[in-house]
Amino acid sequence: MSLNAKTLFITGASRGIGLAIALRAARDGANIAIAAKTAEAHPKLSGTIYTAAAQIEAAGGRALPLVVDVRNEAQVEKAVADTVTAFGGIDICVNNASAIQLTGILETDLKRFDLMHQVNVRGTFVVSRACLPHLLRAENPHILALAPPLDMSPRWFGPHVAYTMAKYGMSMCVLGLAEEFRGRGVAVNALWPHTPIATAAIEFGLGGKERFKHCRTPEIMADAAYVLFTKPSREVTGRFLIDDLFLAENGVREFGHYAVAPGADLMLDLFVSEDTPSPPGVVIGARA
Repeated sequence: MSLNAKTLFITGASRGIGLAIALRAARDGANIAIAAKTAEAHPKLSGTIYTAAAQIEAAGGRALPLVVDVRNEAQVEKAVADTVTAFGGIDICVNNASAIQLTGILETDLKRFDLMHQVNVRGTFVVSRACLPHLLRAENPHILALAPPLDMSPRWFGPHVAYTMAKYGMSMCVLGLAEEFRGRGVAVNALWPHTPIATAAIEFGLGGKERFKHCRTPEIMADAAYVLFTKPSREVTGRFLIDDLFLAENGVREFGHYAVAPGADLMLDLFVSEDTPSPPGVVIGARA
C-alpha cells in the first residue's frame, strides 16, 4: 500500500517528528496539511510552516501550510475545512503537537500546566474530533497520537505530575477513540520512541544538544508511522506502539542508521520501562 494521493493532517509539522512524518509520506506523493503555529522564523527553533512546505514539495508531496493553534477550536475547524477544500478529504490525522515541562508541582506555574493540558489533551481531542467526519469517509483512515503507553506506576508521576497527566491524556484519547470507532474502520493508535529523539525538546529543555549523541533521529518515528499508515485500518487499532519494536515486528532488522552518533550509547526514553525488550542486536542503556 502506498500513501500516494493520501491526505495527512499533521499538527506541529513545521519541524521535528511531525516534519519527518510529513517528509516520509511526501516521498510517496502524499498531500500534507501542515497545521502549526510557526509562520515566522523563531530565534531559537528552526523551521516554519513555509520552509516545511518547501521541503515536502521537494520530496515529492503537495503541501498546504496552515497557521493553527490547536488550542483554538475555530482555527482547527477552519484548517480542516481548508484541507478538505484543497485535497478533497482527509485520510490520516497525526496528533503530534505537544508541550512539555518536567517539573514538580511547586515548580510548575498554572500557566504552564494549562498550556500542557490545552495543547496535549484538548488539542488531540479537538483535532481528532474535527477530522473524524472526513476520516469516516476515507478508504483507509488512521488517527495517530505521539503518546506513551499507559503505565500507572507512581515513578512516572512523582517527578513531573503535570506533564505525565497531559501526555497520558493523549493516551486516553487513543484508548477511547479506538474503542468508539473500532466497528467503523478508523484505526486509532499511539506511537512512542524507545529512545529520546533529537529534537528541540532535547536541545532546549532536556539536557541540551550534547545529549543528541545518545538519541535517535526523527526518521525512526517517521518510518514506524509510515508502516502503520500503510496497514489496513481495520487490522491495527488501539495499540500503544514503540517505534523500533513495531518496525522489528514488520521486518526491519537494521537500526544503526537511526542513531545521531553511531556507536554511542543510547538512552531509554521517558515512560518506557527497563523491562521493555529491544529488537535483536539493539542495546539501549539506562535512563539519563
